Amino acid sequence: MDRTDVELCICLMMNSRTPYHELASKFGLSINAVHKRIRAMVDAGMIRAFTARASLVSLQAITVWVFGRSDADHPDEVHARLENSDSVYWVANSGGGYVYVGGYLRSLSELDSFVSFVRKEGEIGEPTVGIIPMPPNRYPGEELHPLDYQILSSLHRDSRKPVTEVASEVHASAKTVHRRLERMMEKGLADFSIDWYPDASNDIVSLCHVSVSGGASREEVFSSLRQNFSQNMLVDIIFSNLPNQVTLFLWTNSMRQMENLREAIGKSKGVGSITMNVLQIGYMFETWRDRVAPKDDGKRPRRAPGPP
Repeated sequence: MDRTDVELCICLMMNSRTPYHELASKFGLSINAVHKRIRAMVDAGMIRAFTARASLVSLQAITVWVFGRSDADHPDEVHARLENSDSVYWVANSGGGYVYVGGYLRSLSELDSFVSFVRKEGEIGEPTVGIIPMPPNRYPGEELHPLDYQILSSLHRDSRKPVTEVASEVHASAKTVHRRLERMMEKGLADFSIDWYPDASNDIVSLCHVSVSGGASREEVFSSLRQNFSQNMLVDIIFSNLPNQVTLFLWTNSMRQMENLREAIGKSKGVGSITMNVLQIGYMFETWRDRVAPKDDGKRPRRAPGPP
């Protein structure tokens, strides 16, 4: 990957239905060049699906990470046990036996049981638990309708599918499907993203945990890191329950560049300490969120028939 590939993937993570002509204009490339780049990443296994799902905001769901050093004899096999939870959407192994587990919870009441499950099946003796803040709901009262769920089901693993094809599958007009999609995107009711596996490339991807030094403002440190290291940052995360920590996904072409990046971040103003774990392999799984059916009680989406 080069930086353009990385930025293309980040754009597609934000909206996988972005037209190629918009991507071409944004990056100063031809439409054909954009198509070739994306096709190459699909063929290489870096992009494995263009996805559509009901948004976390519309489901009032919570995203949590549980991570730490696993005592398992074979940490690379832990993901097979963690997959048994219908809340686990992501598992990654990194250097030093560290395991990262991402989960979608229907409510905060599920947190204790989820952490217990990950602790046991991941054999993580002292896990760190991070709760990712939910984006603010700018349109309270707006919700997905039955036809919206049918459209999302049609687009679930192919979110770039043409509107005419979706319309045929859901037995609605193309104009109606287009209008429903526009509303879902405008109101933040659906997420159109990609299943992205940057570890499938020959580049180095790591998770960097930054501890903010005493007295420093996390927001100021976060803003400074974003500004100074944007060329190497894939994703940045702040956990609502870990007020002195910032977590960064970092990308470089070599271990030497990664080490230089680690040193530079460590010397940044307001940074107390950093821990950097190089990702070795990641896995993504479908969860209850992928099997949500239209609301039938006016309060909460029910799960469609399927495996637990």
